[in-house]
Amino acid sequence: MAKDPVCGMTVDEKTAKFKSDYQDKTYYFCAASCKSTFDKNPAKFVKSAGHSGGCCCGGH
Repeated sequence: MAKDPVCGMTVDEKTAKFKSDYQDKTYYFCAASCKSTFDKNPAKFVKSAGHSGGCCCGGH
């Protein structure tokens, strides 16, 4: 399961209808509106979504 970086909802990667690739990672969305919001400014949501590995932000 993945977390929608815009609204935080849990999304099943296998059945997700909405997804975007950004910086070699695929992000999954619960609705077209969340995907659209992400696509307008993905860096905003990648920073606030949980990071994996090598992160030094301390915000987890």
